[in-house]
Amino acid sequence: MDLIDLDLVTAVAETGSITHGAARARLSLPSASGRIRSLEHTLGVTLFDRGRRGVALTPAGQVLLRHARTVCHAVGQLRTELDEYAQGHGATVRVQANTAATESLMPAAAVSFLAHYPHARIDLEERPSHRIIAAVAERRADIGIVADSVELGQLETRVVRPDPLVVVTLPNDPLARLSRVPYADVLGRAFVGLNVANPLQEHLETHAQPLGTQPRYRVRLPSIDAACHAVAGGIGIAILPWYSVRRRLTSGTLAAIPLAEPWAARRLVACFTSDRDLSDTARALRDHLLAHADDKDDIDEPPSGGEWG
Repeated sequence: MDLIDLDLVTAVAETGSITHGAARARLSLPSASGRIRSLEHTLGVTLFDRGRRGVALTPAGQVLLRHARTVCHAVGQLRTELDEYAQGHGATVRVQANTAATESLMPAAAVSFLAHYPHARIDLEERPSHRIIAAVAERRADIGIVADSVELGQLETRVVRPDPLVVVTLPNDPLARLSRVPYADVLGRAFVGLNVANPLQEHLETHAQPLGTQPRYRVRLPSIDAACHAVAGGIGIAILPWYSVRRRLTSGTLAAIPLAEPWAARRLVACFTSDRDLSDTARALRDHLLAHADDKDDIDEPPSGGEWG
């Protein structure tokens, strides 16, 4: 088999038709049909069940499709990276990060990394942790920065730092006298939230579903900084990552209390398929992120309980 065969199998599987798959693969119908028959004969298996309404993958075809996508994606990524070098650029590292990492880790770490590697580029997207895991596993992202409260599958991981979720409120709020607070106990309060599409909001709303309710938002804002400003103005409480709000607690206008749920006592981890799958640039970025998070001049450890701030 060759790359044309793999591309054709993918196209036919995704369109459900040899005719449409041949067109997408830029092959004539007789050529495409001949390639599929030859491939089935060589492998000794049937790849597609033919019917009047099109074709469907057999179990053997599903196995081939999974590997075909991996191979075609790797070849496409190889061409992209080599093209970047041909144009005088270094490799692009595709990073997907959750809200906490996007707000508190990636901006400074990316700037310092790019200053050290002038030919590198970073393609950064903010996503929920569970979607990041899928993207890394399917190699649509090189590195993911996620909370370890999600199932990490077979991905390799490196712990970046603790990343607990805290309830942010006013210092005179009765909640501020607690050592920690159950999520169910605050769901009746007025909330300041982030935008609907924000990954952290999706995470919080998912954990509220088993409790039979959802946070009641007085306002949704585009950033953690704006949410903290609204909380300080008495609009409501917010649930936010500790490292994203810790510097805003020093003024005495806000307090933070840890959530009691195990899923809130999370850590940020860097995940990837395997060390050998990372390009030199991606490996350098991963190591830079870990070193940046270990810089004690940049972060401080979250308190273990009680009133924070």
